[in-house]
Amino acid sequence: MTLQQNSPSWRKATTSRIKCWFPERQIHLRTDGRIAFFRITTFAQVLLLAMVVGTSGWFSFATYSFVQHEKVIAAKDGRIATARLAYESLLGEVAEYQNKFNSITIDLEHDQALMLGLVERNASLQKNLRTVSKELESTEDDRQLIASARESLRGKLVDLENQMRSMTGRNYVLKDNLNSIESDLQIALSERNQALFDGSRMRRYVKDLEGRLTGLQTSHETSVQRLTARTVSHISTLEKVITTVGLDANKVAITDAGRPKGQGGPFIPADSSDLIPAGKLKTSLQKLDVHLARLGDLQQVMERLPLAPPLDVYSITSRYGKRRDPLNKRWSAHYGVDFGGVLKTKVRAPAPGRVTYAGWKGKYGRYVEIDHGAGVRTRYGHLHKIYVKRGQTVKFRDKIGLLGNSGRSTGAHLHYETVFNGKSINPMKFIKAGRHVFQDN
Repeated sequence: MTLQQNSPSWRKATTSRIKCWFPERQIHLRTDGRIAFFRITTFAQVLLLAMVVGTSGWFSFATYSFVQHEKVIAAKDGRIATARLAYESLLGEVAEYQNKFNSITIDLEHDQALMLGLVERNASLQKNLRTVSKELESTEDDRQLIASARESLRGKLVDLENQMRSMTGRNYVLKDNLNSIESDLQIALSERNQALFDGSRMRRYVKDLEGRLTGLQTSHETSVQRLTARTVSHISTLEKVITTVGLDANKVAITDAGRPKGQGGPFIPADSSDLIPAGKLKTSLQKLDVHLARLGDLQQVMERLPLAPPLDVYSITSRYGKRRDPLNKRWSAHYGVDFGGVLKTKVRAPAPGRVTYAGWKGKYGRYVEIDHGAGVRTRYGHLHKIYVKRGQTVKFRDKIGLLGNSGRSTGAHLHYETVFNGKSINPMKFIKAGRHVFQDN
């Protein structure tokens, strides 16, 4: 009851104050003796004041908003400029990586040409060795013929000497036939002298053949030794590369595979007459054949090693070994290398091999595994798309998938692993060893 009584009095007080502040006003206008006026009521004055205050407030707010908007635009322009500089820097790095890849490709082609040249030289040497073997066999046949001719001449000389003895005995008995015997004796002596001359000429011919054979053997031994030294040097280079990767060259190389190794029998010393002049050359050729077989095995292993990176252009976002997990930030073991790149970048096989797994594999996402032989395998995780199937044979630089973000991943990258006989190895060792091989060649 008290509130109802006080409410009208409060309204009356407020109304009286407003009328006191804004009393009713009149504006008089005189025109040609006429007087007109306009009345401005209290309500109109209050309404006009409210409009002026509202307009002023809106103008102030708009001005403040405009100033703040300009500041925001200036800040965004600065960020855009910074992003543009970072983009230009990234383009420079991409160009540099492309130049490096082109250089590596040229070195690979040069290395392949050198390997083909070595194979051609090996084939030429084997052909020359076969020719030398035939020449040695022909020389041996000639020597046997000379020996038989010498024995025949010796037999004839013995026969002539016997005939001379017989004629001398008859000389005492057949004095009447002395003239004919002397004539026969002269003939026999002439034949004997001719036989001696023929024997001396044959001996000189045999010595000449032996000298030529010795020179030919020396020349071929020098060639075989030179080729053996080059082969051993190349073998040591390949073994050094394999050791740099972290592998055992004797365990990786498939040496003497499929070759007979069994030998035996009693020891019987060889006579000097059984030793032929080409024995030393044959021994050198046997050693060269062993080294060439070893070189061939190592070259097969080098062709199977993943010495090239799986991406043409990349950046390393996580290295091999101990690291903090990118999701839970806890320490963990990282058995591969993460290559960052543009989404859907082509992933290529770093070496020929056979696909043993292609599909989804847990936290690896889309996953591919390739067996390159000699105990070496490579693995590829978080792919966007897979282009190969299990059991498929892939060649060097074949496209096997696209870089993606599948599985447990924080962004587009390739998880790349290398394994030897079930043991993980840092993939960067293979890639760095490949760079040294290309530079040396």
